[in-house]
Formats: sequence, C-alpha cells, structure tokens
Amino acid sequence: MHRKILILVLMLAMLTACAPQATPQPTAPVTEQAPVAVITAPQVNLTDGCVAEGEFDPSLDYFPEKAVLTHTDGFSIKYYNNYKVITVNSPSPGASESMQYALVQCGTPAPQGFIAEQIIDVPVMTIATMSTTYLPFLDELGLLDRLVGLDDATSVSNPTVLQMAAEGKLAMLGYGAGINVEQALDLDPDLIMTYSSGSPEYDAHPVLIEAGLKVAVNAEWLDTSPLGRAEWGKFIAVFFNKEAEAEALFDQTVRQYDELTALTAGITDKPTVFANTGYQGTWSMPGGNSFAAAFMKDAGANYLWADDPATGSLPLSFETVFEQARDADFWLNIGFFATQNDLLAADARYADFAAFQSGSIWNNDAKTTATGGNDYYESAVAHPDVVLADLIKIFHPDLLPEHELVYYRLVQ
Repeated sequence: MHRKILILVLMLAMLTACAPQATPQPTAPVTEQAPVAVITAPQVNLTDGCVAEGEFDPSLDYFPEKAVLTHTDGFSIKYYNNYKVITVNSPSPGASESMQYALVQCGTPAPQGFIAEQIIDVPVMTIATMSTTYLPFLDELGLLDRLVGLDDATSVSNPTVLQMAAEGKLAMLGYGAGINVEQALDLDPDLIMTYSSGSPEYDAHPVLIEAGLKVAVNAEWLDTSPLGRAEWGKFIAVFFNKEAEAEALFDQTVRQYDELTALTAGITDKPTVFANTGYQGTWSMPGGNSFAAAFMKDAGANYLWADDPATGSLPLSFETVFEQARDADFWLNIGFFATQNDLLAADARYADFAAFQSGSIWNNDAKTTATGGNDYYESAVAHPDVVLADLIKIFHPDLLPEHELVYYRLVQ
C-alpha cells in the first residue's frame, strides 16, 4: 500500500515538472507625469501687457485693483472678471442718454451685448487727447509716454507735453467736427479721449466713431464739485488699468482738501465775493451749485449768488451784477484782462465796483504760457486742494501764513 502511494506521488511530481511554466509578463516602464499648469489669479492689474495666449481662465478676476467712486456721480464703473463697464451718465449738457464702454482685458474674449465701437481693449498703450484737463492725470499716473496726439498744443501748460510737441512727437489733430480724421486714422491710437458739447459743430466724437476709431467721451467739465471733477482722474485711469495709482492720488487730494475746509468751518465773518466779467453784453456768473461757487464757499467766503440753484453759468446784464455786487469785498476770475487798466479799457463802469476801488481783484492766470495756455484750466482740475489753499490765502491770509499762491495773482 505504501508502495502504491509512493508511485502515485512520483507520477504527480513528474507531471508537474513537465507542465509549461507561465511566462512572466514584462512590466510597463514607469513614466514621469508632466506637471499640470496652474493659472493663478493676478495680484495686481496688468498695466503693460495682455493675458498670454492659452492662459485665459474665465473664473479669475483680472482686475484685483478697483476704483471706488466717492465724490462724483458723473460716471460709474462695474467690474466683471475680464472686463469692466464704464458708464458716462450725462455726457453732454442736458443729455437724455448715457454712453457706455466695455473695457476688455487684452488677451481675453470680449463680452456679448456690446457693439464694436463700445469695446476697448485695456490697458491702452497709445492715446490722443482733445482737452488739456486730461494731461495732468496722464502725467501723475506716469502715462505721458503713451500720449501720441492732441487737438492742439497752443493751450497746453505741461512742460513735458510742450517739449514733446516741439520735438514733433505729437500729432495735432484739430478741433470739433473739423478734426483731421485722415490724420487720426494714420495715427491710429488705441484711444481718443474727447468731450461732448451736444452741438454737432463742436464735437469730434461722431466723425471719429464713424471712421472706426476708438473714442471715449469724458464729461469731467460738467461735474459740479471741485473734488468731483478731480475724481475723473479715475475715469482716465481705468483705461490703463491704473486704478491703484489713481485711488492713492485722489485719496491724498481729498485729505488735503478736507484739512483746508476744516480751517474755514468756524468762520462767521465771511467776505463777499463775485466773479467773472461781461462779454458782448452778457455777464456769465457762476451758478450757486457750480464748482466755482463751491470753491468760494469752502474757502470761507460769502458768494453773492450762492443761493441760485444753477450748476452752470447765469447770463446776467451788467446792471444786474452791479446792483448786487457793487459793494462786494472781492472780485475773482476776470478772464483775459491782465491789468486794471485793461478792465477800464473794456468798460469804464468796472471802476464803480468797490472791489476795483480797493484793489481787491484776483485773477486765476498766475501760471500762463507765451502761447496763451493757462494752467488753471489744466492742472488745477487735478489739484482742487491747491486752488482752495489759494482762495483761503486771499480771503483769510492769517489761516495760511506760509502758503504761496500758485494759480492766483493780484491784479494791479
């Protein structure tokens, strides 16, 4: 029995030895996985370039630095991930419709719902301007190197811009509906910034838009407060993705303006004041809700037309002005008259004002150029705090004993 078992075991062992053995399968070589590109949200706005091809992520916010408007209701900004919508609420006097622009981060797709003339790629790399009031903001934002054209350099005060013009680096495009469209097309800037008067013969934007050029209408000149006008610097900044810089500059201006108004807040003895001069039978007096009236109020003066609700100018007769302002303490902003004799040559009746007789006539032409540029109508828009300091110095010199006048001078 044992022998049979032994034989059986031996036979099984032989069968097992003869059976085909499983061939070991080669293992797949281990390969390194390519790293997956991770696109992170930008920490600052792109001010000098575009989103690289293939790197756009619609879930990311491409404008982490945003503008917040605090003193103007003339325009608004709404931010989306890769574009921002800026709305000019009243682009011209009495306008019934707003103007809207979609500012798209270059290198990313444009949004739906806008026509071609409304879509502007940002940051803008070249700009032509149709008003001197845009220049101080470009200067302070470090953007004058992107300026390629003007309406004309005659009224410019900025020395850098004047030098650029003298060296032939800037194209002169002309004014209003007579703007040189062909030259503008040859220049082909990323943006032309202009204004709208509401009168076709004075407006450049309709013909520029018709030619296919990118145009934005700036309505800073319609703002009714000094700080509101200065905040339009943010309007310019958003086209260059320079919101952070514009916010810092404006915050500083507001702080300085508020410090100055605090000096006059408790004044009870306020001098009386009126402004401007007559022209061809009409005296344009600032309305009581105009930015000019706000300056006089904030400087601690009693503006004689402060109760009028107008935001623009009041067309008055000489007789109406004289009746109300004959005994006023101060006379401001007399226009193109350089001396008291110039005033008398224009109208001998000016001598009958008490402010003329006391020599209390102050003009905002202390910074002018040989060609007629007046910096009050240029850099002062960006620096209402300096204008206010000038006026406080005039009305209440003891409050700012160290301040030296910048925009104003005494008319001799």
